Amino acid sequence: MAARAIWKGELKMGATRVPVNLYSAVADKTVHFHILEERTKTRVKQHMIDPDTGKEVPSDEIQKGYEVEPGTFVILTSEELESLEPEPHREIEISHFVPKTHIDPQFYERPYYLGPDGDSGSYFALAEALNNQEKEGVARWVMRNKEYNGALRAEGDHLLLVTLRPAEEIVSAEDLPAPGGRALDKKELNMAKQLVELLEGEFEPSEFKDEYRERVMDFIEKKAKRKAPKLRLVRAKRATSSIDNALSKSIQKLKKEKAAA
Repeated sequence: MAARAIWKGELKMGATRVPVNLYSAVADKTVHFHILEERTKTRVKQHMIDPDTGKEVPSDEIQKGYEVEPGTFVILTSEELESLEPEPHREIEISHFVPKTHIDPQFYERPYYLGPDGDSGSYFALAEALNNQEKEGVARWVMRNKEYNGALRAEGDHLLLVTLRPAEEIVSAEDLPAPGGRALDKKELNMAKQLVELLEGEFEPSEFKDEYRERVMDFIEKKAKRKAPKLRLVRAKRATSSIDNALSKSIQKLKKEKAAA
């Protein structure tokens, strides 16, 4: 099935403009359930309920408020929120280019493919230039009443635009508790190094599957045919008490697996 563009725009780099179509680069495969009434099996609707009276609140009586301190809200009307929305346009403005490894992976959020919209020559020339120079562009654009920051990079012969999280959403490792406890001895460090070397391999995207989703869908399919398997109880694994012992067991197990292979 051919991909369908979800938005159109123009890459703007100084005086250069490249028309593009935007496509989603990921697809949600999460299992979604309907909420049903137990007896009639009809879908249940959600309503806004006043917790004090238990009565439904009509939509025209609902307001949005931001809590500035416990129990104190600043009320914002739909008109006020609309006036604060960014001005719509179709430009994906590239302010500058940085080395491909310059942006911390913590910033990356959602990827989109960009495809050519007419001027394919300029499009593929840009993709090749980014590949050859190992650069990515810092981008800014407005889509569906929301401002985005992003990174423009080449993915093979095509362009990939990845939204970036705002800096205030990034948690720095410096904010984590400092390492504590006893210092690691030389034996533990050598064993950890050996463990990493034994597990060295290639990244295989096909190995990454949502196994829970597959089990749920398989169970649903079998249950629909009245062939649901017997459920098993999942028990939590007990943690080992010694780092040295845990590393040693892992190394011995991996060595046996490699020898058998």
